[in-house]
Amino acid sequence: MAYAFTFWTCYVLKREYEIVASMRLHFLASEQRHPDQFTVLVKNVPPDPDESVSELVEHFFLVNHPEHYLSHQVVYNANKLSELVNEKKKFQNWLDYYQNKYERNPSKRPLLKTGFLGLWGESVDAVDFYTAKNERLSRDISLEREKITSNPKSIMAAAFVSFKTRWGAAVCAQTQQCRNPTIWLTEWAPEPRDVYWENLSIPFVFLTIRRLIVAVAFFFLTFFFVIPIAIVQSLANIESIEKALPFLKPIIEVKVIKSFIQGFLPGIALKIFLLFLPTILMIMSKFEGFISLSALERRSASRYYFFQFINVFLGSIITGTAFQQLNNFIHQSTNEIPKTIGASIPMKATFFITYIMVDGWAGVAAEILRLKPLIIYHLKNFFLVKTEKDREEAMDPGTIGFNTGEPQIQLYFLLGLVYAIVTPILLPFVIVFFALAYVVFRHQIINVYNQEYESAAAYWPDVHLRIIVALIVSQLLLMGLLSTKEAASSTPLLITLPILTIWFHRFCKGRYEPAFVRNPLQEAMMKDTLERAREPNLNLKGFLQNAYIHPVFKSADGDKIDVAMEEWEEEPSLIATKRTSKRSTPLSSKHSVSSFSSPEDNKERSKP
Repeated sequence: MAYAFTFWTCYVLKREYEIVASMRLHFLASEQRHPDQFTVLVKNVPPDPDESVSELVEHFFLVNHPEHYLSHQVVYNANKLSELVNEKKKFQNWLDYYQNKYERNPSKRPLLKTGFLGLWGESVDAVDFYTAKNERLSRDISLEREKITSNPKSIMAAAFVSFKTRWGAAVCAQTQQCRNPTIWLTEWAPEPRDVYWENLSIPFVFLTIRRLIVAVAFFFLTFFFVIPIAIVQSLANIESIEKALPFLKPIIEVKVIKSFIQGFLPGIALKIFLLFLPTILMIMSKFEGFISLSALERRSASRYYFFQFINVFLGSIITGTAFQQLNNFIHQSTNEIPKTIGASIPMKATFFITYIMVDGWAGVAAEILRLKPLIIYHLKNFFLVKTEKDREEAMDPGTIGFNTGEPQIQLYFLLGLVYAIVTPILLPFVIVFFALAYVVFRHQIINVYNQEYESAAAYWPDVHLRIIVALIVSQLLLMGLLSTKEAASSTPLLITLPILTIWFHRFCKGRYEPAFVRNPLQEAMMKDTLERAREPNLNLKGFLQNAYIHPVFKSADGDKIDVAMEEWEEEPSLIATKRTSKRSTPLSSKHSVSSFSSPEDNKERSKP
C-alpha cells in the first residue's frame, strides 16, 4: 500500500504539474499588455563618483542593450514622505467628518478637545483645527518631496528599467549583466500593484543581515513555541487535569464535559495558540526586505507550513502521547527519532480526526458564513466609521490570504498521506474537508475576495514541493512504525521509496519548473511580433511612463505626476559621460565597449 499510494501520488502530481504549467504558458501568451512584461528591476547598481545613479543606469543600458532599452525610473527612499501622505489622508478624513457634521447643523460649530483621544484638554473648533493640520502637512509634504528629489542620497542603488520589447526585457531579466555577479543584478519587475514600496529603499547589503536575523528569530519562535503546546496537549486529558486540579474531579467526570475535554479541547487550544501566528510571520517577511506582496505571502506561507509541521503535527504526536518520554526523545540518537514518532502516530489518530473536524470542517463553515468579518464590520461601523470612505474600507473583503490558507490546506495533505496506510479511517474526514473546501473557496475567490495581484500560478512549485515533503515524511514515519513492530524485517523494502520520490521531484523540477521562473524567448518574440502587426503606432513609452512611479509622487488626484519624474519624458540617446578616460581608444563602437577591457576601463568608458 505504501508503494501504491506513492506511485499514485506521483502520477497525479506529474499530471497536475503538466496541466498547471500549460495553463500558465497559455495565460501568459494570451494576457493583455502589462508594464511588468517590459520592465526589469535592477539592483545593486555600483556607486560612481562622477555620475548619479540615474545617469549610470542610462549609460549602462544604452551601451549593453542599445537596441532594446527604452527608459528607466530610479528608486527613491520615500518612506518618510509616505508616512506624511498617510497622515494627511487620516486628518483629511477627520476634516471631512466634521465638515459634514457642520453642514447638517450649521447653527453649531463642532468642537474638539486637544487632549489624549479627545477626552480632555482645551476645546477648539474641529474644522479649523484639522484644516490647520492639513495645511501644515501639505507644506511638510512639499518640503519632503523637494528634499528627496534634490538630495542624491535619497536615490537608492536600484531602478526599474523598461525595454521596447518583451524579448529585450526577457533577455535582460534572465542573464548576467556584468562579469562581477554581485552588481547590476536583474530580475523581473513585479507588476505595479504587487510592488511593496517600503522595502525598495532597503540597501542591498543589509538584506543578507536582515534574513539571518529573521532566520534565527524564526528558529526560536518555532522550537520554543512547542513548550506551551506541550503543556496544553499534555494537560488536555482527564488524568492530567484531575491530577493538577483535584477539586475539579466531580465536574470533569460529568459525561458531557468529559467528552468535550477528550474530543475538542486539544484542537481548540491549539487553534487559539495559532491565532496570531500569521501576523508575526508576515512582519518577519517584511523585515527580510522582499519587494513584492506575492513574495511576502510566499515566504510567509513556507514558514507557516514549516511551523505547523513542527508544532501541530510532530509537536502533537510527541507531546500528546509521549510527553513522559520527551526528555528521552530530545537526548536520543537521530536514528531512534523515527521509531519514537512512528510508535506515537497510531495513538494520535483520534486527536487528528477531531482536529480536522474542529479546524477543517468548522473552518470551511466559518469561511462561507464569514461571521468574523461581519462582526468586525459592525464594530468598525459603530465605533470607527465617520465618512463614506471609512464605510467602504470597513466593507472591503480583502484578499483570500494565501499565506495562511494554502499551508493550512497542505497540512491536511500531510495528515492524509501519513495516515492513509497506518489508520485509513482518517481518510474520509480528509476527503470530506477537501470536497467542502473546493466548493467554498471556489465560490469565495470568484464572488467575494478581491484580487490583489496576478501571479499566473507562480506558487505551484512551492505547493508541489510541500506535497513531496509530506510524501517523504509519511514514508520515513512508516519505516519508523514498522521498525517497532514484528514487521521490522520488512522495513528495508521501504528505503527505495524516499529515493524514488526525490528522483521524481528532481525530474519535475527540471522538466516543468523553468516555465514558472523564466519567460521563454520564443513566446516573448511571438507576442512582440503580433503586437507590432496589430498596433504599429503604439506609444509604448507613454504606456510605461507612470507605471513604476512611487504613489507618493503622484498628485492628490492621482493623474498628474510630480516634476521629479521628468527623466521619463526625454528620449534616451547616447551621450558623453562625465568621466575622464584614462586611456585613449583608437576606435569607438557605436553601441558597445570592448569586451576585453578591465572593469576599471569599463567604468571609465568614454562616449561610445
